[in-house]
Amino acid sequence: MSGRPALSSEASPPRLVVLDDGAAHDVFEVVSATGSLIQVRTAFLFEIGEELSVRIEQGGSTSEGTARVRSHAGPPEAQITELEISDRSEPRGQAR
Repeated sequence: MSGRPALSSEASPPRLVVLDDGAAHDVFEVVSATGSLIQVRTAFLFEIGEELSVRIEQGGSTSEGTARVRSHAGPPEAQITELEISDRSEPRGQAR
């Protein structure tokens, strides 16, 4: 044990799901999220500038928005994709 307390004030990262023709696709592993920027790992290579309809799930609430691919960084086997979320709807639902 390190003796350092866990950072409990930080919210858990959101879950991001791609919405396409009424189907939900769980293709992202969220690495970090700060404001409207979310860094993810994915087996798919999306084009820079590509826009995806997404559902954002966090803390028992869900919202929808548009994720625009801003950049890719790192080696192919550990590549991180940065997304910018816009047009985000008001969150619905609450944690029980």
